[in-house]
Amino acid sequence: MIKNYIKTAWRNLIKNKFYTIINIVGLTAGLAIGILILFWVQDEYSFDGFHKDAKNIYRLELWGGTGASRQIWQATVYPMGVLAKQQLPEVEDVVRISYNGDFSSYSYHDKIFANDRVAYADPSFFSVFSFPIISGNANKPFNDDNSVVITKSTAQKYFGNDNPIGKVIIADNKQNFTVSGVVADFPENSSIQYDMIMPMSFNIKHMLAQKIDLSDNFDEYDCYTYLKLKPGTSLKALSAKLFNIHIKHRPADTDAAYLLLPIAKMHLYNADLTDKGITTVRVFLIVAILILIIACINYVNLSTARSMLRSKEISMRKIIGAGKSQLFIQFIVETALLFLLSAILALVLIHFLMPAFNQLSGKQLVFDIADYHIWMVIILTISGTLLASSIYPAMLLSSFEPLKALKGKVSSGIGDVLFRKILVVTQFVFSIMLIVGTIVITSQLNYIRSRQLGYDKSHTFSFPMRDMGAHYDAARAELLKQPGILDITRSNQNIVEMRGISGQTDWDGKAPGQTFIVHLMTIDKDFMSFFKMKMASGKSFTGAVNDTSHLILNEAAVNQIGLKDPIGKRFEAWHIKGTIIGVVKDFHFASMKEKISPAVFYYYPSYLGNIYIRTTGKDAPKAIAAAQKLFKQYNGQYPFNYTFLDEKFNDLYKGEQQEGVLFDYFAAIAIGISCLGLLGLAAYTAQVRTREIGIRKVLGAGVSNVTIMLSYDFVKLVLIAIVIATPIAWYAMSKWLQDFAYRINVEWWMFLVAGLMAIVIAFITISFQAIKAAVANPIKSLRSE
Repeated sequence: MIKNYIKTAWRNLIKNKFYTIINIVGLTAGLAIGILILFWVQDEYSFDGFHKDAKNIYRLELWGGTGASRQIWQATVYPMGVLAKQQLPEVEDVVRISYNGDFSSYSYHDKIFANDRVAYADPSFFSVFSFPIISGNANKPFNDDNSVVITKSTAQKYFGNDNPIGKVIIADNKQNFTVSGVVADFPENSSIQYDMIMPMSFNIKHMLAQKIDLSDNFDEYDCYTYLKLKPGTSLKALSAKLFNIHIKHRPADTDAAYLLLPIAKMHLYNADLTDKGITTVRVFLIVAILILIIACINYVNLSTARSMLRSKEISMRKIIGAGKSQLFIQFIVETALLFLLSAILALVLIHFLMPAFNQLSGKQLVFDIADYHIWMVIILTISGTLLASSIYPAMLLSSFEPLKALKGKVSSGIGDVLFRKILVVTQFVFSIMLIVGTIVITSQLNYIRSRQLGYDKSHTFSFPMRDMGAHYDAARAELLKQPGILDITRSNQNIVEMRGISGQTDWDGKAPGQTFIVHLMTIDKDFMSFFKMKMASGKSFTGAVNDTSHLILNEAAVNQIGLKDPIGKRFEAWHIKGTIIGVVKDFHFASMKEKISPAVFYYYPSYLGNIYIRTTGKDAPKAIAAAQKLFKQYNGQYPFNYTFLDEKFNDLYKGEQQEGVLFDYFAAIAIGISCLGLLGLAAYTAQVRTREIGIRKVLGAGVSNVTIMLSYDFVKLVLIAIVIATPIAWYAMSKWLQDFAYRINVEWWMFLVAGLMAIVIAFITISFQAIKAAVANPIKSLRSE
């Protein structure tokens, strides 16, 4: 019996090649793209969940500052983790991680590599987290303060196939680190990504030599703290206890609060569980479902529309003894066979699309047939789509009354026609929403790229000077002679991404209990003029000896502490005490997802290790070559690594740009699948109205009249879809834009453009079949009827 069902289903598919091809193409595209998006969504949800004790590991974050300056800081002070483990029984273990900005190049014999993926960490790093040690002791990863644990790929890069244990890597040609362990490369779905891990104890001793005691310092917000808690710990109660520890050391921080963010959520959520990326993931999940629904609607529409053409076949089956259940199974088998072919083609398509998809998304997804997670996604997707697409058409087709059908008295009911219209409207509602989404996302990304940042970063590249810094004046004079170089300045860090943070602040008029956390940056005397920044009041540094006791604040800092007439007032930040001589207008030194944070700038020439060179643009290659030649003159042993500020800025939005491109492709595919459905329905409509078209042409109707007649009903449905989609799309995109502190407004023209695009696309699709029917010879159509 099953064999007969399959044979009959196959014959029907072959007999109706045009509709079979439309269905297979639509379902294949829908399944392939839907599954690819679901792979992406699954990967996003899987971040940091692979750790054995992930459910008990939390990142500690501080809700610090008072008034307008209050915000969440991911970095914490060094002592908090240690004190928490010592004093709180709920805390089972602690890991502190700090970015290693002390060194930037590492060598072994004649091999020298630049690397900024290096961190200081406590030894518990390898027991709290599930990063497997390949060589070495996970319980004692560091033999001493001058040890280093490296990843497998780093070991291969430095030492080839030799055993790396015991070998010495030299940092910046001055500090030796002995390899004490090799760890497996960090998984792609890990938010923690490093090539080398050095002991936190080295960092603490290194800073102590600079007279900064991190072990008892509640001012330096420079490390990430992870707590491994005992199961069943109350987070609310623990946060209160952490605050009590903090307040004992910083009595003024009465508004401080500690938040505990589960490690498995830190990729997509902020510490207060607000959006950090979860909205985008949900949007993509909805897009995947919409694409699958659109593919389902195509099949349901074509199956139900063509039911009238199969009424006599079904009636004959009933007359010779076929029961309703047998007919139902027959049509289910027919749908299942179509889906089986589509699913096979979809898996083949996924295999070929995966490299391009990875390049667009910036991921390294692998279609591993042994991974049960992948098969769960595939099976659930195909099964759900199959069930959604097969039941209604099968029930409809098996319900015809045989005698009426044979007499030609069966016609589509009003309910069936209305149902198909609803499905077409639904398809285009989804398509229009995706078009609006594409327009809004593209506009927002363009806005970010074109928005005035408050400083000029054009044609400027930067690199660390190293030993060249001791000869800066001579090097600067030499470089300014080179063609293509317009200007030069320096600072202690990259302007696009300021890292320094301190909560040790004081100023004239500071209220009792008021706390203030700021970004810090050391700049040269010509830094402000180089970047064409504007002063709101006061002046910039001049390079005078007393400038080391002067400070410049940005407008955000002045406004958030409520400082009136700041020029001449005393201000202290970190270990720098001085007088405010200027207020610089706000500029963006972080992602536009964040509001401009308070910042303090000071002049301290010995801290200025980062150089900026502005070029003419056209002569940038000559400028880079000249800079490299001079760099090698002073730093022959170091690699020359430069970064254009435009590239650094674009990196801040790399994820959003990749997601925007993906969204564009998905929207185009969804619209394409919708058009396939319209094409099939237009072909069916032309087929069942052949006699009417022939009569109209005999009576004088032209091609344009017939085309408009056949297109009218469909275009009307698209207009209804525009009305429904507009408020939904407005709400969804307004919600998405809330993730950006600086954003565009959702404008009326976006919906007008989306609507016009949908109408034009639909009309072109329908016209293809309408014109074909209109130009047909009416005599032949009337004779065949």
